Amino acid sequence: MDSVNQSYRYDEEALIGLASKGDLDAFNQLVLTYQDMAYRHAYSLLGDPEAAEDTTQDSFIKAFEGIRSFRGGSFRSWLLRIVSNTAYDVLRQSKRRPTQPLYPEGDDGEEIESPAWLADPNVSVQGAVEQSEEAKYIYRALDELPDVHRSILTLVDLYDLDYSEAARVLKVPIGTVKSRLARARLQMKAKLLSEEYAILPILSSVRNTG
Repeated sequence: MDSVNQSYRYDEEALIGLASKGDLDAFNQLVLTYQDMAYRHAYSLLGDPEAAEDTTQDSFIKAFEGIRSFRGGSFRSWLLRIVSNTAYDVLRQSKRRPTQPLYPEGDDGEEIESPAWLADPNVSVQGAVEQSEEAKYIYRALDELPDVHRSILTLVDLYDLDYSEAARVLKVPIGTVKSRLARARLQMKAKLLSEEYAILPILSSVRNTG
């Protein structure tokens, strides 16, 4: 772990410690760090901006009220699980069904391997977003994916959660995470290579500079 990441981890741990003692200013610093991520995850599950905003606010309230129960590990994953649970409550109350797996594991129970969503497997959606001036098109394409695919792509390729973290957040097996991610990447690739977006040159330049 490099010194910058180590310093950030210690700073976050200090903020969590203060927040667990009721320090609202410390918790607000955590909110500033994670509010965009929490909103996008809520939106990926709900597909409605207003509902996602309300869910994000409710989730942070629940997080502050329950932060004493945080037992270490990834605060990000812990927070996103709260967002997921809050979003599922919204879906139940509105009588919408929570997102279900569209592509389960194989009949033998083995995990389905995820093909690269671009020719170069090292190029992720996150890399394209960070290195491209056309990020808005990438986010627009992401928003057009089905909920089940948008949520997994957001968690893994934008927020860099590993498979086990994503599985805990979404409450699904790791094999389901991999199979959903494979389809999501292929759908995203098809959108970004379409004439509507025409962003293949951008992704190619990212691939060539990686």
